[in-house]
Amino acid sequence: MENNGKLESLEEFYSRKFDWIPENLSRDIGHVNVFRLPHPMTKPVPYRRRDFFKVTLCRGGSRIHYADKVFSFEKQALVFSNPFIPYKWEHIEAEVSGFYVVFNARFFNQFGNLIQYEVFQPTGTHVFELEDGQFESLCGIYEKIETELGSEYIHKYDVIRNLIYELIHFAMKTRPSNRIEQLPINASQRIYWLFLELLERQFPIDENHTEIKLRTASDFADQLNVHVNHLNRAVKETSGKTTSNLIAERLLQEAKIMLKQSKWNVSEIAYSLGFQEVTHFNNFFKKHTEMSPVKFRNI
Repeated sequence: MENNGKLESLEEFYSRKFDWIPENLSRDIGHVNVFRLPHPMTKPVPYRRRDFFKVTLCRGGSRIHYADKVFSFEKQALVFSNPFIPYKWEHIEAEVSGFYVVFNARFFNQFGNLIQYEVFQPTGTHVFELEDGQFESLCGIYEKIETELGSEYIHKYDVIRNLIYELIHFAMKTRPSNRIEQLPINASQRIYWLFLELLERQFPIDENHTEIKLRTASDFADQLNVHVNHLNRAVKETSGKTTSNLIAERLLQEAKIMLKQSKWNVSEIAYSLGFQEVTHFNNFFKKHTEMSPVKFRNI
């Protein structure tokens, strides 16, 4: 099973990529760093989740495995990775160029909630193909991040946060979401983000975390200490979908990942996802994909 379920930490990322670990990695303000592509690739990139965020500007054909989907681009793209979704990156061209910036959630503590932005949401858009001029413009933002990191300016990390926000908003402006633009940040939206965080926290399923505990809207409402009708209204108002639909979509996504990436049999996958009977899981999967789990695994 290539996805071993354990999140790759920043320490493991540095060790895998560069065989060294920065001395300031554990400081209270969080961590941020920027790198240029290409750089020596000493070990293959595993398919797994990371416990940090990453925003990559890449020129050169690439293929990215995100959860149960694969995205490809031939020229250049801006790509957002987050701790909620396992991924694997393949460069399909020998020559690539660009930058990427990595940072952990602590770096943005009290400076905004990153998951409110679609580019970091599990169901959001993560890959944005670019024109040549857009690529060059974004290179300038990464170069500014490089300059600030090397400076002695006392407030340089505030500047870097703003530059990362520039990358986020650049992407979102290319594919604007009317729903997000029209919604104020209100109590319903906050409940929705808390629900989404609880939902994602249950994954991935692995040998150390063998089953999910929250399966129904009532389960999540109890955990959030709100009435189930309140939760359902908040989720519907914010996402346009029902709580049950979002839970089902996430269960289906994880089922697809496990069928393709794990060696667990269908019964083990069914029980880990909270289905009391394998037939219930088979019916659920077939309803949403029009094929059985076994057939999906073998295609």
